[in-house]
Amino acid sequence: MEHPPRSNASAQAAPLESAAIDAHPLEFSGRGGEYFRVWIVNILLSIVTLGLYTPWARRRTVQYFYGHTLVADSPLEFTAPQRKMVTGFVLLVLLTLAYNIAVDTGQDTAVALLLLGGAVLAPYLWASAMRFRLGNTRWRGLRLRFAASWREVYSASWPVFAIALVWIGVVFGLRWVAPELAQALDGATPDGDEKSSAMPALPPALWALLLLGVVLSLLFFIRLEYNYQSLLVLRTHLGAEAGRWKPVYMDFVKIWLATVGVFLLCVLGMVALVTLAAGGSVALLAGLGKNAGVWVFFLFLFGLFALFMLLLLASAPARAYREARMFLLQWNNIGVSQVARFRCTLSVRGFVWLRVRNLLLTLLTLGFYRPFARVSEYAMKLESVTLHVKGGVDQLAGQMLRHQEGGLGDALADAAGLDLIG
Repeated sequence: MEHPPRSNASAQAAPLESAAIDAHPLEFSGRGGEYFRVWIVNILLSIVTLGLYTPWARRRTVQYFYGHTLVADSPLEFTAPQRKMVTGFVLLVLLTLAYNIAVDTGQDTAVALLLLGGAVLAPYLWASAMRFRLGNTRWRGLRLRFAASWREVYSASWPVFAIALVWIGVVFGLRWVAPELAQALDGATPDGDEKSSAMPALPPALWALLLLGVVLSLLFFIRLEYNYQSLLVLRTHLGAEAGRWKPVYMDFVKIWLATVGVFLLCVLGMVALVTLAAGGSVALLAGLGKNAGVWVFFLFLFGLFALFMLLLLASAPARAYREARMFLLQWNNIGVSQVARFRCTLSVRGFVWLRVRNLLLTLLTLGFYRPFARVSEYAMKLESVTLHVKGGVDQLAGQMLRHQEGGLGDALADAAGLDLIG
């Protein structure tokens, strides 16, 4: 019996499914001392040029980390033209200046229009940034490409507009639940007289309304993060192969809830330390007698500094916990079509401790430990990831390179200084 001829895709898929799976741990060959030289030059030139060196500094930083990131023994490449990064930086500076001028001169209409325009353009700017970053990333000659259409981008951005509607509803609810407060904020008393200096008490219904607004905003923000991350993976192509994504929305919600729990535990721990320190200070002042006034002043200044440090330290473990959990979730559940997948073994506890240690050393060295901290955190995360590939990497990369889509169009876009719009 004669069998129908198989398509090229089927012919290529069969050997891949039966091929052996090779493991390639990701590596980082950079060192803190090396990056310190890049970092300090960037800082000094940015200061001398009043910030104008920023796009060049960013390009040098990305090129350093990409050039020392080894995937299957081959480094990543960042090929973005410098002039495009400068153009984007200049446009951002001009928009920021326009907004600040409108605020300082009391042009409320202009401020409102700029904010509304920013909200509408935010999805466009995010997608453009992803196209630029991924389109200028190479590995073994293969170009990453973000292929999401503008309809997909704006569909994924619906939580942005939902958050705006929530707070519009809160404002109108404020006027209904607490009209006296709304009138006081508008600058008039209920009788239409001049502004009263006393603010009315907040009713329980208003607290409930504000809490509802905060909770809904957080849930919509998590949904926005999930939508963007899933869209980024699913619509990113390496050669002709698309990304694969498994996490669900509730995975993100669980991580955020756990992060809030870690933050509350840290805050309780810091409150306990502050209480003990305050008790010791009171006992010390009681024994100083007439000289207590001078020490009160110094203790007050020290207390303000300590409060700032404690707030910073209280949030650092929670932020590091969330970052590590998200990193684990995503890299254990993404892949490249059916030909590659990733596995991650990052220690959440180890990463949190590294972040806290780096923060303390950065504070003690007045910021000069920052490049060493950045390298150590990047290396810990990267080297916890292993790439599993079906078949040999050389054969697979060559096959993907032969079938890479859009090579001529991308080259023309680079030559013209334009990003392709999908």
